[in-house]
Order: sequence, then structure tokens, then C-alpha cells
Amino acid sequence: MADPPARSYTIDELSVGMSASYERVVTVADIEGFAAVSGDHNPVHLDDAYAKTTRFKGRIAHGMLGASFISTVLASQLPGPGTVYLGQTLAFKRPVRPGDKVETRVTVANILRDKGQVVLTTQCRVGETVVIDGEATVLAPQRG
Repeated sequence: MADPPARSYTIDELSVGMSASYERVVTVADIEGFAAVSGDHNPVHLDDAYAKTTRFKGRIAHGMLGASFISTVLASQLPGPGTVYLGQTLAFKRPVRPGDKVETRVTVANILRDKGQVVLTTQCRVGETVVIDGEATVLAPQRG
């Protein structure tokens, strides 16, 4: 799936309720690549035989792999290029498995114009199931 085209909103162009989303099917290659980059080689992510013995009964993606899709939306769509992360809360509700299509949505919840900050609700779903829920605070791009 192609990444969405990048578009940047300055803080002056944002309004409460604006939202953007990104969808990605998580592959075994994604999980293995994330393990290589992060150094997280937990066998629940990488070893089918081991993962089958866990409460999940099979391989699951790293939670932070799913959460990284939030960064994708923030950096490429809303607010877009030039956005700087200040903070993020995350609640991991359900596992993401290889083959799952994750839809990530961010929505502007509050704008602190005097600080140049934006608070956004962040959520990842697989179908109707919320798998990650949270809130991000970012510095939004400023006008020229």
C-alpha cells in the first residue's frame, strides 16, 4: 500500500475535530524488520512454536510497531511534515497479528495556540476492535 502524500497544516489552519487516518496490513516482514531495528527479539513476535504456547496462541506484532503508525499519520498528514512529538500515552488493548489490517486515526482534540501545541486523540483499530488507544501532544508547524 502506498504511503499517503505529505501535506502540512500550520497551527493556524487546524481546528478541533479535524482527523486523518492511515491503513497498513502488518506483515511478518514488518515484524522481523521492527525486531532488527529495535533490538526487541521477544520470541512471542518471532518464533511461531514459542508463540503458540503463550496466551496469544500465535505470533503477535510488537506493540510499538502498531504505535509507530500514529507517528506516520502525525508526520505525513495531520499536522504533517514539520510536526515534532512532545508526548504520547498508549494503552495496548488487543494484540495485532501478522495479516491484520490496522487503521490508525488521529483527531485534533485541543489546540494550545499560545504554546504552538496540539493535543490529538490517537487510536488504532483492527476492524471494529480498538487495539491501541492514546493521546499525543505535538508541536505543530508554524507559518513561514
